[in-house]
Amino acid sequence: MDIESYVVTDQFFGRPYIDRDEQREQPYPHRQIHGGFAGTDTRFTFYFPSKEVWRGRMFHPIEGGHAGHEDFFGGYAGEISGGLKMVARLGGYMVESNSGHIGDDIDPKGGNDPTLYGHRASIESARFSKHVAAEIYGKAPSHGYVWGGSGGGRRSPLCLEYGAGVYDGALPYMGGGNIEPWGSKSRVRSDQPIAFGAMFNVQRLLGEKLQGVIDAMQPGGGDPYAGLTAHQREELANLYRLGFPRGDEFMISQPMGQMWLWTSIADMLQKDDADYFQAFWTKPGYVGHDSPQYIADDLIETSGKVTRLVTARELRDSPDFAVPEFEDAKPFVILLATLMGQLDLPIGIEVKGVGRGYRTGAGVKVTSGGAAGRQMYCLNHGGDFFFCEGHGEANLKRFADVQVGDEVRIDNRAFLAFCYYYRHHISDDALYDFLRTDGRPLFPQHGVPLQSPLMGVPYSGQYEGKLMWVHHTHDASLWPPQGLFYKMAVERAQGPQGAAKNFRLRWTENAEHISPKMAPKQAGRAASTWLVNYHELIEQCLRDLCDWVEKGVAPSATQFTFKDGKVSLPASAAERGGIQPVVKVRVNGEIKAQVRVRETVALQVEGEVPPGAGTVILVEWDFDGSGTYPERHKITGQPARIDMTTTHAYDQPGVYFVTARVTSHRGGEPNADSCRCENLASGRVVVS
Repeated sequence: MDIESYVVTDQFFGRPYIDRDEQREQPYPHRQIHGGFAGTDTRFTFYFPSKEVWRGRMFHPIEGGHAGHEDFFGGYAGEISGGLKMVARLGGYMVESNSGHIGDDIDPKGGNDPTLYGHRASIESARFSKHVAAEIYGKAPSHGYVWGGSGGGRRSPLCLEYGAGVYDGALPYMGGGNIEPWGSKSRVRSDQPIAFGAMFNVQRLLGEKLQGVIDAMQPGGGDPYAGLTAHQREELANLYRLGFPRGDEFMISQPMGQMWLWTSIADMLQKDDADYFQAFWTKPGYVGHDSPQYIADDLIETSGKVTRLVTARELRDSPDFAVPEFEDAKPFVILLATLMGQLDLPIGIEVKGVGRGYRTGAGVKVTSGGAAGRQMYCLNHGGDFFFCEGHGEANLKRFADVQVGDEVRIDNRAFLAFCYYYRHHISDDALYDFLRTDGRPLFPQHGVPLQSPLMGVPYSGQYEGKLMWVHHTHDASLWPPQGLFYKMAVERAQGPQGAAKNFRLRWTENAEHISPKMAPKQAGRAASTWLVNYHELIEQCLRDLCDWVEKGVAPSATQFTFKDGKVSLPASAAERGGIQPVVKVRVNGEIKAQVRVRETVALQVEGEVPPGAGTVILVEWDFDGSGTYPERHKITGQPARIDMTTTHAYDQPGVYFVTARVTSHRGGEPNADSCRCENLASGRVVVS
């Protein structure tokens, strides 16, 4: 293969090299090529299906979080989100890049340059893949597409903005960030991580009362503020004003990616914003100084010795951890280790005698032994075990080099200060107006912090090509207001006419940051009975993006309103638009029914597909929150609207959420194995 003739466009990168070139059969038959650029930490992997499969397209998925891996979508993550199999169905080959850095560390040559990690490493990797594709297929791809969720949604628009000639379209989902003119070399402003502190605070303050809020905000619920103190009410209301998605309150009790982000930026925040972390405890106007009673019982400042180390594999498989106290810790700790291929890395330690206090988010610093000085933060915990993450070396090594008997310092003063961080770091966005009177902040202010340079630069909204933004209504990691920033960026940069021509926003109702299979289960209600699998909707959106770019077929957007931090969607499919079916459920004609044991309940579901989005192909009923969906109706005849009834009776008293899940397909194919778009709705049945 001729790679010597390739000349890098971005002079930061040395000559490309290939260190692996082999045929692989899994997860789909392809030729896999791995390499990098000399003198840098940038690595890439290219996946080339056969010529018979390829239809002239390049697809470049961008990893979430801070990225740092060039084999993310070729492995476990690809099984979840589609990966190479999906790309092959779309007639493309796949490009992956580590976004210019290894793990959560920076490139020594690139330093803290956010342009490198935000787009330049990805663009140069994709550009080189076109050169290699011409060698393999006999011609370069005719069209290139970049897409990604979460951190990938943050950076994939940057690739389109700065990758003219490399990409023709982008599909970010669940992204967010501030806006600056094209060419910015600034780091991203940290609005969303600020809001996470408010979420952590509600979890901390409400404790067991949070269950009442969760119940009140589910179908047929009541008043979420019932039984709360004045301070608890204030913090919950502020959380909603900041945009936390109503109906997703269970995820407040299960911090996952939000807590990971704290562990990755805590060191940086304390360094860059040292004045705040000191003022919180020492000056008027801050809760730590003025109202210490709100945090006194949660404070931890202690030292101890490591009595045991544990890997993610042990946490998953050992009977020692098959007890209820570890159930909350397991899902995300194991998922994160699996995604990063770190099942056998020590990720947790046992430290006895810590005592009471709020452990999640606490700093855990090794103070003796081979890892002395390594700072981490508690991602989750169970019993006397602390499962931790950190930044840089701490992210790569965790508790490697730590021995039983080594000493650690556990201190959560920084985390408790972060819980009120949102009050003292408000931006000029209207979302924060409730923290201002006559334009003046209510609390002492500090400069809005910046995210890690690994997150790239601010959006400009200026690009050549087409961009479709997909955001979720129930995303507890990137809240609905984050879905509006890029729309504003495009309207500023390209004007209303340019936005109408080159930009679309689609909302996915009842979708979280993760799929239902990866979400924790709440008592009496499986995740699949209140959340939908959005990955097949993303594939349909990618198909629509290709048709938009290549055939000029403009896709439909989703209509919505935004008020008090809340995105609301129209009640009918015709008004709403987009591609997801609209679903309504009634129990005995209402959202809530009270019945006796063995009394028949009449259940009704209405499902409607937006114009041009296909037809209903499946209706499923789950009666008890188990997520088994025992009653299934495959729909023939390609109806765009269905109205179906069924009945059920309960043998035991209790509260049950009856859920109907409706699936549609663009081609109306009941047996389709991809691009199945689903939505759901539930009703509450109280059985006495």
